[in-house]
Amino acid sequence: MDSVIQSGDSQQTLFDATTSGEARKILQTSSENDTKLQGLKTFLMDWINNELKQEHIVVKSLDEDLFDGLILHHLLQKIANITIEVEEITLSTVNQRRKLGVILEAVSSCLQLEESELKWDVNLIHSKDLLATLHLLVALARHFQPGLHLPPNVSVEVIVMEPTKTGVKTEKAIEFVTRSSDEDAAPKKDGFDQLFEMNPEKINDVKEAILNFVNKMLVNLSLTVTDLDTQFSDGVILLLLIGQLEGFFINLSTFSLTPASHENKIQNVSLAMDLLTNGGILENAVNPTEIVNGDLKSTLRVLYSLFLKHKKSSKPS
Repeated sequence: MDSVIQSGDSQQTLFDATTSGEARKILQTSSENDTKLQGLKTFLMDWINNELKQEHIVVKSLDEDLFDGLILHHLLQKIANITIEVEEITLSTVNQRRKLGVILEAVSSCLQLEESELKWDVNLIHSKDLLATLHLLVALARHFQPGLHLPPNVSVEVIVMEPTKTGVKTEKAIEFVTRSSDEDAAPKKDGFDQLFEMNPEKINDVKEAILNFVNKMLVNLSLTVTDLDTQFSDGVILLLLIGQLEGFFINLSTFSLTPASHENKIQNVSLAMDLLTNGGILENAVNPTEIVNGDLKSTLRVLYSLFLKHKKSSKPS
């Protein structure tokens, strides 16, 4: 066990850990000036500023500028293409925390994370906890823009403080904010990337072939698809198609048959991606947000993976 005495914000964190009864982590001062950490902070600030440049929002400090929820609100609405009904400007601590709570609930819903998986909360973000803010932004970047090549292998030294019956136990530990470059690298290009880049004139032929395949597979469900660009964006027909092709029933309680919100659509498509990935059908990961937003290449990539496995069953006997 490493005993640590620090001043300023660290003393306040120590007090918070003692009174709340929960373990807390704080960055070692030596880690705050680490070159890799500074590079990640700059990368994330550039990413946010690029996303929000049309709104004339400029982030200069991740922990100082994001704590009140204003920029997180705009960022999440932009990258997730959703509307979050909260106050635009909140001056009081109570209202800021309430706003943050709504925003972070939306984040959890989009990322499909359980509470135990979260490395941030309202208290940490509002108290300008840099480590929690970094974990939140990295999770958002990975989920909504998997093509971003985040700086790899960024780790920090933290002090873990855990209240005990006799006082506060403190230990040093290493915590990773990003892992290997393989984990954060852009997806490898496949045949669809080449098709869209080198042979765009053939896209309609591919769409027609997949459309014919899909409609043959859905005939028993009395469903007809006429527009690949839009009819798969809510995940409903995609889930029904997967169930039909793979020969199993997807319980209606596990997805929304009539999705009324963007979050419902994300949940539906996320379930479909999980089924395809776990079944070894989809080799290249696809961001559910791209399907929901009507990205044709992503939609075709998913449908083509099903076509490759089941194309024989679509031929007349």
